[in-house]
Amino acid sequence: MTNEKRYLRSQISFSVRIVKLCQFLDDKPGVARTLAQQLLRSGTSIGANVEEAQAAQSKADFISKLMIALKESRETQYWLRLLIASEIVPQEKISQLQSEAEELTKILGAIIISTKNPI
Repeated sequence: MTNEKRYLRSQISFSVRIVKLCQFLDDKPGVARTLAQQLLRSGTSIGANVEEAQAAQSKADFISKLMIALKESRETQYWLRLLIASEIVPQEKISQLQSEAEELTKILGAIIISTKNPI
């Protein structure tokens, strides 16, 4: 399996865990539901944009899709930090998701840079 296919598979896995967290939050009253909707949009959009980038019509289109995924990844990190800071979800419950979102951000940034400036 190529690194690219492993990366795409990890995107699905990450998105599934985001969906499950959002299902958990949706059962809570109040603001947790609103935050779940925001997290669901950004967290699942990362993989969708990476998938879309695979069918890019040009190098510029590829970079554009990955830039959107990068922004969504950063937004996802924000929502995860907010869930912890507002004491809606304990950090230990989502620390793995946080780490993975940070890693996705680094990977996406590296792919964008290497695509813009090939060696």
